[in-house]
Amino acid sequence: MERSEELIHIYHTNDIHSHFDSWPQITNYLVSQKQNHVERNEISFRFDIGDHVDRFHPFTEGTSGKGNVALLNRAHYDAVTIGNNEGITLSKNALNSLYKGANFDVILCNLTDSDGFTPRWINRYKIYNTENDIRIGVIGATAMYSEFYSKLGWVIEEPKSALMKVVQEIRHSVDMIICLSHLGVHEDRSLAEECDHIDVILGAHTHHLFIDGEMVNDTLLAATGKFGEYVGRVEIRFDKKQMKIVDKMASVIHVRDLPWDEEDHEEVQELLQAGNEAMDEKLFYNPAPLQQALFRPSTLSAFFGAALLAYTEAECVMYNAGIFLGSLDTGWVTKRHLHSLLPHPINPCVITLDGEDLLEVYKLSTNPEWPEIEIKGLGFRGTIMGAMLYEGIHLNENGELIAGGRVVLPGDTFTLATLDMFTFGYFFPLLKDAQKEYLMPEMIRDIMAWYGIKKAMESMDIFNRDE
Repeated sequence: MERSEELIHIYHTNDIHSHFDSWPQITNYLVSQKQNHVERNEISFRFDIGDHVDRFHPFTEGTSGKGNVALLNRAHYDAVTIGNNEGITLSKNALNSLYKGANFDVILCNLTDSDGFTPRWINRYKIYNTENDIRIGVIGATAMYSEFYSKLGWVIEEPKSALMKVVQEIRHSVDMIICLSHLGVHEDRSLAEECDHIDVILGAHTHHLFIDGEMVNDTLLAATGKFGEYVGRVEIRFDKKQMKIVDKMASVIHVRDLPWDEEDHEEVQELLQAGNEAMDEKLFYNPAPLQQALFRPSTLSAFFGAALLAYTEAECVMYNAGIFLGSLDTGWVTKRHLHSLLPHPINPCVITLDGEDLLEVYKLSTNPEWPEIEIKGLGFRGTIMGAMLYEGIHLNENGELIAGGRVVLPGDTFTLATLDMFTFGYFFPLLKDAQKEYLMPEMIRDIMAWYGIKKAMESMDIFNRDE
């Protein structure tokens, strides 16, 4: 006898950020649950809601994120959306090729190429027709980082309006709508309040955790925190006679409660090892040790400051010593060395400032409390700020600020190269709206590599001329 009700099982993860410690347990759980549902003739889906990729991990860095896709394939995911880590920490070419070989759909309605076309790897939405004739519409969107996407050659649309357009497009063709939202908890609540036709929003981006979900109007919100600590589960009870959802509930499973499978662990470790090998590529020979210092200038910071100054061609440079997570010894410097030293997904930025604003920025940067401040987020993968350091800018004997060899005066214009995390308004409010150019996709470790190679080639040229 045919069942009048169907139970649809949805498993979801978000904001893994390349934290793979629990991935073997997650993989084993998702694969085994899928098999159980197949044996019971039940409907099930597995979704990831973005920021699975994070270039802080050498495996991700070494494989340009393709290793993450292999892990998602192995766990039998059905669909994903992208987060800002996939979207703006990878070059355009890297993102365009990231999902080649993916055995799952990428669902995203608010990103197009700069020419206005949607790339082939993106589905604006997906309608899954189950064996039991239930039509499940899945939509997705990612957070809006307009300046960063535009620098990379993408056009990012305001996500809520983009989602609502897709909802209107498909709502008469489906029996339910599930949204993969890498927008953050406040945007999810707002979307649920303004759009009556979304049944479930699987959330991400703000690393929020809903143990039992949250109802906003008739929309169920679910999210699993961050770093793979939890796997989310949503159950939707659908009445086929009434052709409507009659119940839905969300829960999470802590990874400590999931079984450990040695075979899964070994296979994941083999993938990680294969990806890590790419990090052993030699970049340049370092002729003298470059030592780190957290609360003062150092040989390492001087090298970095000179690199940023030369690469950006700005008049002056400002950065913090806390970005350095180690030192560089004499000898060959590999991708792994620079990645360990500067794992942050941070881009350089050149800001054009009036002298008055540059004086204000410099004054703020000398706050004696800042070196001990703990920094979380903003792309920073260290612990504390450390000393604020400069290149091409100093106080002269008269107490005047000199930048690029000129006295800093109101009315004059100066260019300052710094880290993108200082432009978001948290430390320097006036930089948020200042005229600036983000250098992308170059990260600060790429600038170090460029400068090291440049210096090595210059040394070789001098050596050859001397001969």
